[in-house]
Amino acid sequence: MLNTLRWKPDWPQARQALVAWWRRKGLALSVTAPKDEAWEDVPRPGARGDPSSRWLDADYWTRTAIYNLSRTFCGGAAVPALDTVIGGPGSLGLFLGAIGHPAPTTLWYEPVITNPQAHPPLSLDRTNSWWRRHLHVLQQASRENQGRYLVGMPDLIENIDTLAQLRDGQLLLVDMLERPGWVKDQIARINECYFEAYDVFSAYTRDPWGGSTFTAFGLWGPGRVAKVQCDLSCMISAPMFREFVVPALTAQCAWLDHSLYHLDGTTALHHLEALLEIEPLDAVEFTPQSSLPQGGSSQWHSLYRQIKAAGKSVQAVNVDPTEVEPLIDAVGAEGLYILATAESEAQARSLLERLGWPQARLPSGAWDNETADAG
Repeated sequence: MLNTLRWKPDWPQARQALVAWWRRKGLALSVTAPKDEAWEDVPRPGARGDPSSRWLDADYWTRTAIYNLSRTFCGGAAVPALDTVIGGPGSLGLFLGAIGHPAPTTLWYEPVITNPQAHPPLSLDRTNSWWRRHLHVLQQASRENQGRYLVGMPDLIENIDTLAQLRDGQLLLVDMLERPGWVKDQIARINECYFEAYDVFSAYTRDPWGGSTFTAFGLWGPGRVAKVQCDLSCMISAPMFREFVVPALTAQCAWLDHSLYHLDGTTALHHLEALLEIEPLDAVEFTPQSSLPQGGSSQWHSLYRQIKAAGKSVQAVNVDPTEVEPLIDAVGAEGLYILATAESEAQARSLLERLGWPQARLPSGAWDNETADAG
């Protein structure tokens, strides 16, 4: 069986580190940087003047993603995965009927549920143009893989965030007060559509080690793996989060083999207690808003310790290389996953060497035969 990846020679060690992290036994450190020399001479796609090309031309997206990967150093536990997130985060909403409007750097979603009582039941439309584009990217990425990289699961997004795409966020907040039963029914249906879409796409994202990768937040693990979220939560109370979001989120985490919750900003921190009570949820990631110090700051050390104390793994993102070692010292290596970006391959390699990759600061047992055999 294939043991490594052409563009990631230390992939066996990275898999071991990530499995240990999910089990709260070890440290996973991802350090990416521009590569000094490309892994191979992949042609660069020509520039496109039309901003819609980035979102509508699936072949262009795939070739651009492969080109970028060929010039990226994925150090430590970094996962060399092709990004299949065309249309931006929230693909599931597009598959359920939301209208996507391309812009140069993002995609805007136009809601389609104007009358909740008259709108037809939500269903996955496999004739949808966005669905076909995603399949095209997944199929082409798989076909051209040749053992060089992994194919990432699209960032479907779920729960009430997807309903907000379809209905409009402000109107949905009113619906939660005026027609709570309708909102809960739609969230339950969105869960079903999420499972259906994930299973279809997993035919292209499942790797030779029986695992899968989620490009956002650099996730990999055996079985079904995904990031889950509820960004709308910053606008609702803790009791409403427990009533509307937690039940479907719990079902989703139970269905997945490995799940990480994306906690977006300080305005969502009042839901942390409820999240930490979700037994099948494995890990929590916190993204500070852009106006605040980012994930490696000492400002968040106590938050990370709180998450770990509740029995969850934790992920720190947007960490500067100079913050990595103080973060490990303050929080502890066990169950900590750090995403750092270096300015150069030399800087990335220097950090990894200081930490003794692949076995630095890992507790005894994190690299035992059980861990090595998993995935």
